[in-house]
Formats: sequence, structure tokens, C-alpha cells
Amino acid sequence: MAFWAGGSPSIVDYFPSEDFYRCGYCKNESGSRSNGMWAHSMTVQDYQDLIDRGWRRSGKYVYKPVMNQTCCPQYTIRCRPLQFQPSKSHKKVLKKMLKFLAKGEVPKGSCEDEPMDSTMDDAVAGDFALINKLDIQCDLKTLSDDVKESLESEGKNSKKEEPHELLQSQDFVGERLGSGEPSHSVKVHTVPKPGKGADLSKPPCRKAKEIRKERKRLKLMQQNPAGELEGFQAQGHPPSLFPPKAKSNQPKSLEDLIFESLPENASHKLEVRLVPVSFEDPEFKSSFSQSFSLYVKYQVAIHQDPPDECGKTEFTRFLCSSPLEAETPPNGPDCGYGSFHQQYWLDGKIIAVGVIDILPNCVSSVYLYYDPDYSFLSLGVYSALREIAFTRQLHEKSSQLSYYYMGFYIHSCPKMKYKGQYRPSDLLCPETYVWVPIEQCLPSLENSKYCRFNQDPEAVDEDRSTEPDRLQVFHKRAIMPYGDYKKQQKDPSEEAAVLQYASLVGQKCSERMLLFRN
Repeated sequence: MAFWAGGSPSIVDYFPSEDFYRCGYCKNESGSRSNGMWAHSMTVQDYQDLIDRGWRRSGKYVYKPVMNQTCCPQYTIRCRPLQFQPSKSHKKVLKKMLKFLAKGEVPKGSCEDEPMDSTMDDAVAGDFALINKLDIQCDLKTLSDDVKESLESEGKNSKKEEPHELLQSQDFVGERLGSGEPSHSVKVHTVPKPGKGADLSKPPCRKAKEIRKERKRLKLMQQNPAGELEGFQAQGHPPSLFPPKAKSNQPKSLEDLIFESLPENASHKLEVRLVPVSFEDPEFKSSFSQSFSLYVKYQVAIHQDPPDECGKTEFTRFLCSSPLEAETPPNGPDCGYGSFHQQYWLDGKIIAVGVIDILPNCVSSVYLYYDPDYSFLSLGVYSALREIAFTRQLHEKSSQLSYYYMGFYIHSCPKMKYKGQYRPSDLLCPETYVWVPIEQCLPSLENSKYCRFNQDPEAVDEDRSTEPDRLQVFHKRAIMPYGDYKKQQKDPSEEAAVLQYASLVGQKCSERMLLFRN
């Protein structure tokens, strides 16, 4: 068996789908279906591998839609921040924020509510009773003690089998990033009205003026090839791996737009703080009450939730409780890996909070809640752009961290299609788990809700479960391979569930994670 150096392994309870539930997207009373597992604890590498297979977490509940059966297939979507260029509408949002901060300008006219994921994703709404029950019954401390005892006895004989994929877990050190750090949870873009808006299957339109500028720039480059790079240096920015720009006629970068300097007498001050999700962290603890009050205000005003359904228990369970074990490896970002709240402080008051996971290969958006009084600032779009910039910044320290995961893209649901407007982006093939540019996927999605994006008919899931007997089981305070465990069992239905679990998490995770059986 594998030996987990420096920390505990992932421990999960698996629950196969037994029924269909009401879909929050198309409102089908019995159309949504997903498989799920309760994660008592989880390493960041295991969760990275799981979301690369179509899984997603809501609190400690990790679920995967049954893509070919659910009414509204949910495709994992990721943006490529290193190649990202803000669109015209993105620039408008950033300029709107700068004008508000500098001069206190508030846009005239009403501001439409931005589309947003639910606190508890609609895909798992039907499992709400199960999640509550599991949260009460699961005793992580007892399990953790049992695992440590088992690991100590097994580890002496298994150190040579340490998997190289796992990052060494260390004591977590929370680190606050100052206001100069971009960040936040992905969400929201205004939905085009029927018959209007951009066609995502086509490249963005360009104005004639922009085309003329481009021609002029190319002509100047031909006349003076070195001139484009003369004298450019972004003020107030740390050294970056991104190529320098021309002094003129070159579009401003995302960082230029976000961090444009403000006058000394600016009307408002915006500070962004990265706070680890831990009640042992003093900053998280001291801001909890204000953050919770903001959550209630948002849920009631934006989602019309009854106040009695927005209690501290629900808030803590879904937005302050994470199975991810914090890690601070030497080759990782300064803030470490794990779950965080990205707090937006305006003049000393929290106006938005983005919940994010920082993983070995990506920043993964979990949720955003904000003060409805500041809807005019389009905080969903603004925070998504800051998170993209944040991912680019983390990449400079950790080169493998180069993607921004935006949760699920649902082509059949208009309010969820906004995620496709952050380009370039990719969708995950639900059969072979390879990433495919969204432009190549959209024509197929126009014809069918469920699609295999990988066009190679011979391609298969490279990490499919090929040796289920090597799957790790935690049973009666002992860790053992499934091949040994099944010799003690006589229930055929259990074998079917275990094999389904193995096929969904893949061979690598099945050998690293511990499947809890009692």
C-alpha cells in the first residue's frame, strides 16, 4: 500500500446515486442526478485530480453529475489566464470601479443582477438531507486518530512506496496578501437578451478603428523593429514573465487596468485580503461575524432565500468548512495551498467575499457573495477578473499553477453560459477527461446537451480503473487493499458500489485515497 509522508491521506465515504432530484436549472422535478462522497479530509493533489475528472465540492460534499443521464449536463470549465485578454465589457467594469474609487462616481440607471451559482449547487440540492445527516454522524477526530495509528504500524514497512504525486503536508501558515494582490471567486457576467449578445462560437468582433491602429502599429514595427520595446516599464508592478508592451496603441494588460494608480485624494479605498478558511486563523475569526452578516444579506436579497435558511450552521457548513488539508510546500505559492476567503474591504467594511481553493495546478472558484447595495459595481465580473490576475501572479512563483477553474458550464442554461465569455477557455470531455477548447465544443452542444468532446473515437480515459484490487480501503481501524477487503465481504451490491467509485475517481486517486467502509 502507499505510505503518506508528512500528513494524513484523503478519507472519503462514497454514496452512489440512487434517485433523480429536482433540477435548479431547468426546474425538472426529477431530472438531476449525481454521485457523491463525503470527504472527511482531502489532500490538495487528490482534489486537483478529482476536479480534472469532473468532480466539484460543496462544503465537504464532493459530487460528480451523471453526465449522460442528468437533464442539464454540467461540464467543468477552465480559463487560461496566461493568454487571457479582457474584452470590451470587462474593461468597462474595471473602469467603472476605478471611477468609483477615484471620484465616487456611481453609474446612472439600474444595474441588472448578475447570474450566480447557488450557495449549494443545484446539482446537490436533492442530497441536502444526506449532507446534514453525514455532517452530524462523521467523527473526523476518531477517524483521524485511527488512520494515524494504522499509518504508524503500516508505514514502517511501506516507506519505499511513497507516491511521488503527493505533496508533503506541513503545518499551515496563513498569509495575508495586501491590497496590491489580485484575487477572488469567479462568477457572473450579464446575460444577453434573446437575439442579442455575443455569439460565443465566433471570434470577437473588432472595430474598424482598432484594425486601423493594428495596421499602423505593424507598419511602425517594420520601420523600427526595436522601437516597440523601448522605454516600457509598468509602474508599481513586480517583475513579470509577461512580455512588455508598446508605449502606445497596444491594449492595456489586465494588471494595468486593475492597478491603475489613484489620486491621493481618492474618494474610496479598496483593499483585498486573502484569509485562510480556518477558525484558528485570527483574521478569519475576527471577520467571521461581518462576513456572515454579508452572506445573509446577499442570500435574502439576490436569491430570495428565507432568513431562517441562512443560519450560521448553513453558512459554516458550505462556505467555511472544507475537507482540504492546507499545505505549504517550498515549491508552492507563498500563501500555500488550501481553501481561502478573498475579502474585499471598501473603506473598512467587507462588501464582497469570494471563496476559492488554491490547488497545485489552478485557482478554483467556489462561490461569491456580495453586498447588494454595491451591485452597480458588477462585483461578480470584477472579482472574476481579479482572480484571473491572481492566478497569473501565483504562476510566477509556482509555474505549474496556471489555470483558473470556473466550476461548471451548462450550455442548456442561459444564466450559466456567461462563463464561456472568459477566453481562452476549455471544457472537460466527460468520457476521456481531456481538455478541449470551448470553440470546438459549442457546435456539438447546439445539437445535443450531452457530448463527447474528444473527436478521436479510439481515445479512452488514460487514468481509468484497471486494477481495482489496488484500491485502498479503511475498515475496522485498518488500511488494506480492496483485494484483501473483498475476501471478507459477501454482499454483491457493495462490490458494485466500490467498482463504480473506482471508475469515477480513477486509478491514481483510488490508490491514494482511503475509501471508508464500516
